[in-house]
Amino acid sequence: RAAIEALAALLKSKSNSRRAVNRGYLGGLLRLYQDWHHNDISNNYIHIRRGLLLCLKHITNIQLGRETFLDARGMEILFTSVQDCLSCKNLDPIITTVTQILRKCYPKELLPVPTVRSSYSFPLPGNAKAEPPCEGPEGKWLKGDFCFYESDGEEEAEKDLDNEDVESKEEDYDLETDVNKLRSRPDLDRPEEELGQYEAMCPELSQNFQELESESEEEKSLEDRTENLPSIPSHFIPSATFMKHPNYRWRKESVTEMGSDPGEKDFKVALQSWTKKEKCRWDQMDEKRDIAASAQDANSCEEEDPARSRVLTLRPLLKDAAWYKEMFYSESEASTNPNPGGRLENSDIVTNLLEKHQDHIPFHSPHFYIARAKCVKSIPDYKDVAFPDFWGHQPPPYSTPMLERRSGVQREKVLDDVRRLIQPGDVIGRTVFDLDEPSHSSPSAPGCLTFFSKFESGNLRKAIQVREFEYDLIMNADVNGNQHHQWFYFEVRDMKLAASYRFNIINCEKFNSQFNYGMQLVMYSVKEALQGRPCWLRAGHDICYYKNHYYCSAAAGEGMRGKCYYTLTFSIKFPHKDDVCYLAYHYPYTYSTMMSHLDILEQNRNPKKVYWRHQTLCQTLGGNPCPLLTITAMPESKKRDHLEQFYNRPYVFLMARVHPGESNASWVMKGTLEFLVSSDPIADLLRKCFIFKIVPMLNPDGVINGNHRCSLSGDDLNRQWLTPSSQLHPTIYHAKGLLYYLRSIGRAPLVFCDYHGHSQKKNVFLYGCSIKETLWQAGCMVDTAVITEDVGYRTLPKILDKVAPAFVMNSCSFLVEKSRESTARVVVWKEMGVLRSYTMESTYSGCSHGLYKVSKSFK
Repeated sequence: RAAIEALAALLKSKSNSRRAVNRGYLGGLLRLYQDWHHNDISNNYIHIRRGLLLCLKHITNIQLGRETFLDARGMEILFTSVQDCLSCKNLDPIITTVTQILRKCYPKELLPVPTVRSSYSFPLPGNAKAEPPCEGPEGKWLKGDFCFYESDGEEEAEKDLDNEDVESKEEDYDLETDVNKLRSRPDLDRPEEELGQYEAMCPELSQNFQELESESEEEKSLEDRTENLPSIPSHFIPSATFMKHPNYRWRKESVTEMGSDPGEKDFKVALQSWTKKEKCRWDQMDEKRDIAASAQDANSCEEEDPARSRVLTLRPLLKDAAWYKEMFYSESEASTNPNPGGRLENSDIVTNLLEKHQDHIPFHSPHFYIARAKCVKSIPDYKDVAFPDFWGHQPPPYSTPMLERRSGVQREKVLDDVRRLIQPGDVIGRTVFDLDEPSHSSPSAPGCLTFFSKFESGNLRKAIQVREFEYDLIMNADVNGNQHHQWFYFEVRDMKLAASYRFNIINCEKFNSQFNYGMQLVMYSVKEALQGRPCWLRAGHDICYYKNHYYCSAAAGEGMRGKCYYTLTFSIKFPHKDDVCYLAYHYPYTYSTMMSHLDILEQNRNPKKVYWRHQTLCQTLGGNPCPLLTITAMPESKKRDHLEQFYNRPYVFLMARVHPGESNASWVMKGTLEFLVSSDPIADLLRKCFIFKIVPMLNPDGVINGNHRCSLSGDDLNRQWLTPSSQLHPTIYHAKGLLYYLRSIGRAPLVFCDYHGHSQKKNVFLYGCSIKETLWQAGCMVDTAVITEDVGYRTLPKILDKVAPAFVMNSCSFLVEKSRESTARVVVWKEMGVLRSYTMESTYSGCSHGLYKVSKSFK
């Protein structure tokens, strides 16, 4: 034992490991380990066996060692030996070390896709060009050193650099310690005369309430729709001709090209015939007259832009006509009015669906949703509507505890992956869904699940059947990009009852995930919804998240050598046979959901108490309107004092969903809007004290096209606030312009807050900005006589800590980092002089204390 431990210590040196390999010691160590494993029946010499494994572990830290290990059939030897150890708890040190060696030495492989770039591309205006796809070969085994290897622990705990997350271990070099930079106010990033166009976005400052009483609600609503919009270049909004650019992929592809079951076509119903008459507002500066003339026309979006005129279909539902009859008709009706052939007509199904809905879901209407969805511009030119978005959902009837993680589940999954390599006999390897090559999909294979994701906010690029009940899934990258794989939302059908299906999403990028600490994905069942239980529920068991053997080459990754992927694996037992279910990373919230929600709020508000203006901030790069809301209280009367109080209310500026995959930010914004227009006394007081300017969705294009982080330009919009482009980042450019305008008239917001979601932490918390706290954290001397600072930036977080059960003050941070200087929080604080400028982070998972505290196992 002492000799082996000494050898293991020597082999920590890479030069010694190289000598050991060159002298043929690796094969000898494998034979020694096999001998001790076979003869140590009573497990009396675990330390010696583990010492030999540590020698192998150190040797395989070098590329030559891994190559020699594979040539010596080390994978098969260790995999076979570890099977005898799994049932014995005392052998955990052996199992853990073997698993680490197997993961490290698993041959590296490219993702089984033609290119890591997104399946969707979008031609950018002006001189900006979308980079051409970097073609890569089909995945093949490589033995090169492409990735950093995981730590000794079972969980990876590296910090997620994509989130605005300041950990205590973070290096101080990222903190901004230049006092002049912290205190300086940069010059205006545009001509000052350009700010005048934003006056039209503040009608509340010049509202003539003398005339308000004589106006009908319809006239007021129409006036709101025809407010002047910011002047923008003519090429800024893609025209119908521009949208047919040859590089504008997927524009004309039909759903049938995805290889859908021909039998399902019978359920595709044109929704134009049954959607409620609803105005689809499309505010464009050069079309205001057309809008005014057709304000009540349900088909106005088709008249304004023929390229957008299309028929949407509800996703094909269940194939079981008998089940529909049981749902919709009594036994007597079914016997007296049988349908020929034993199937229901399409129109009957849709009509009964709408009758059954009965508007029992608050703030949701299928009619409103379809009217809005018909007007959406998307790169794939969506022709289908996902059932959960159309039908809506109710909150779960019960609170869901965090999933208790079973001990050893991650190493079981890793060993299953290794089994594929050394025992490939039962691996099917059939592609059943492929966004890049629909003709390669074979969804009609017997016993195979059917996948689909070409609907609003959907994201699934490829599905490969590994075994009968196991599938590898690949997410699509953000449009015009090759990364940011986290958000997924797709449909699955043709499942068997009581079968446990395993899904492996193999191209995740974050270092760690709340899925390792009790979080579950969400699932929606169509059968459950039609039986009166329309709910997104937490689902899945045996969930874990770990580094896998796939990698991105330097060429395809644009120079990012060493980029590895991670696997999110989970198992699900579906509640019904042959159901239609939807799986998502988090509760989906689409652009059409948001727009229809605004329509419903506007109709249901009390116009005598709530001042509401719904305008368009600008058109997005993809041609979708970005809404801007103004909410405050109506003046008590037309008296001068009351009108002055109305005009002089301070502003609160709220934004959300700059990152499309952070759908929880939209749910928080939804609650904010519903509360602000409600009759709650506190909401009434807030309206009387403040004017709320709200941009509920800053990145509509990203949300529509299923992105996780970026816009159609391929840029993270929350890193563009320093110098946004009016062409490439219009929503940021005009949101910043509106803030500039408010500052120029002496009405800079009292509070600015940007809603986000956080995938690494629990609870809800704020990031703010403080010069002193930043300098103190960096260890700099602070002369309090020279550097003075209003501590009012801490007031709102402290209030929230007292009144909001999910909020945690201890998780808040007020540091200004160099890497965050182009975010909304820092730019608004520095350039607009807003002391209370925040990013609000909401967890995807749960809370670690307070009223909503989750299981103690996952703190």
